[in-house]
Order: sequence, then C-alpha cells, then structure tokens
Amino acid sequence: MTITVPPVHRRPGLPDRVTIWEVGPRDGLQNEAAAVPVAVKAELVERLVGAGLAVVEVTSFVHPSWVPQLADAEDLYGALSHTIAESPGVRFPALVANLAGLERAQSCGVTDVCVFASATESFARRNLNRSRDDALCMFAPVVAEATGAGMGVRAYVSMCFGDPWEGTVDEDDVVAVCERLLEMGCDELSLGDTIGVATSGQVTDLLDALGRRGIGTDRLAVHFHDTYGQALANTLVSLEAGVTTVDSSAGGIGGCPFAGSATGNLATEDLCWALAGAGVETGVDLGSLVATSTWMAAQLGRPSPSKVVQALAGDEERP
Repeated sequence: MTITVPPVHRRPGLPDRVTIWEVGPRDGLQNEAAAVPVAVKAELVERLVGAGLAVVEVTSFVHPSWVPQLADAEDLYGALSHTIAESPGVRFPALVANLAGLERAQSCGVTDVCVFASATESFARRNLNRSRDDALCMFAPVVAEATGAGMGVRAYVSMCFGDPWEGTVDEDDVVAVCERLLEMGCDELSLGDTIGVATSGQVTDLLDALGRRGIGTDRLAVHFHDTYGQALANTLVSLEAGVTTVDSSAGGIGGCPFAGSATGNLATEDLCWALAGAGVETGVDLGSLVATSTWMAAQLGRPSPSKVVQALAGDEERP
C-alpha cells in the first residue's frame, strides 16, 4: 500500500519520541457485541507488532461474566507464544482485576499487568461493584504480588475529567487516587478521559495539579476518548507538558462497556499522522498500520472510524 505521509514541520515543545501504548486488542475488542475468534485476535496482535508498535495490550484476565468478549485470554496468549518469543523488546501486557486474574496472567507468562481504578465513586460501583476505596484496597495485594514477582504494573485511572453520573470530576479526587496507586508500587498511571469530555485547559490543569504533589509526567500516560473530537488536541497539550506515553487503539475501535456515553478511543493512525507531521518519532510504519486496521474493519464488518484510515485507504482505492 502506498501511503502519503505529512510533511514534517517540527513543533516546538514536543518530545523527540513518544511511546504508543496500543490498546486495540483489549480496550477495542472488549466493546464488541460478539466475541472475535482467537485466531483473528492473534493475527491483529501480530500485525500490530509487525507495524512497529512496542507495546500491545493483549487482553483482560477478568471473570467471563464481566467481559465475555475476552474470556479466551489463556487461549490467546497460547496462540501468541511464538510471536512473543520472537519479539524481544516488545511488551504484551494484560489487564487483571484481582489476585485470581493475576495468577492466570502469570500462568501464561505475562510480564506486565494493568489494574483499573476509578477517580469517582459512581464509576467504581458500576465498574467494580464496590466503593472507590474498597476497589483500591482490592488492588493493593495485586500490585504487591506483581511487583514482588518482578512484573511491571500500570494503573488505569478512569473518569479523570468527567463522569456521566457525577459531572465534572474534582482534581483533588484524581490526585488522591493517583497518590494511592503510586504508594502501592505502580510504575505508571494512565489518566483516562473515559467519556471524552476533557478540554485542553482542563488536561493542563490536572497535570499541573499532579506535578504540585510530586507526580511528574515521567510516571504518567494519557488515554483520551474522542467523543467530542478533542482527543488529539488533549494529547498534544499533554505532550507539551512532558508526557511521553500515549494510549490509542488501531483504527479507533473500542470504548467502555461500563460507561454508556463513552465512544471510541483515539485512533492510533490519527495519532501517528499528527506526530509524524510534528517531527515526533514513534517507530510505527503508518502504511502497515493502516493496512492492519483496514483488515480488522473487514473482520468486524464495518468501516474504521479513524479519519486517517478512511483517507489513506480511500486514496489507495482511487484510480
């Protein structure tokens, strides 16, 4: 596939390189109405690695009743065993919700895990069926066991900017949850705009508030949804503030099955196009990535929502 790349106009204030944390296989496919076959999931992960992504979040080790679309976690890691063995330097994390999930992940040889906390009380109860404080207490032994085993541990912090039941989220609540998670021993926090309502000033203010409490951008990643079309703008101000890890989903697939107003993730292709034009390295081959998302859209039976995939795939189809 012939891909047109944007001309490079270096944007001052951005990092030289950004790590893309690809969440499509997990955060994208968990929102599908029907389960995607293991063989398709495995090929998606393999294609993403082939496109140059250095972190591909594979799945969740959670009870099937919570996320039935990801009930095949063990089978998927089994199908990926050769890919993982032949991809030194690439990380293949998984989400875990409790010690039972961690044990399942460890039995599959997973070396990086993620836990999922909430900045708000309402979402904690709807997502984890317990209070925000009880959820954090539940994660403490998981983080301790994982770090004790030498595993990397990331924490997702959802509803950092807005909550469909509570409205705008207080910065102090977000900071307090972040502090608790780092005290447990998490390596990195991913700040989630779960329903996609954040604006760039709000993002900057939260990063500043975290910085005042000693939580630097070297410990942070950002995870924006594009409900109001603000994901790229919010990402750029995050990078200007010093963040160098960004979550995105190939083709823009996914959302959050526990928050009805959440729509798709920031598309990895849209992110790569913007960063390429700004002179920021990602290590990702955009042509391979667009081909992957075009293929995945065919598997799902609908067009990719990514604007860059639509534009570049459309260019390829024109005479």
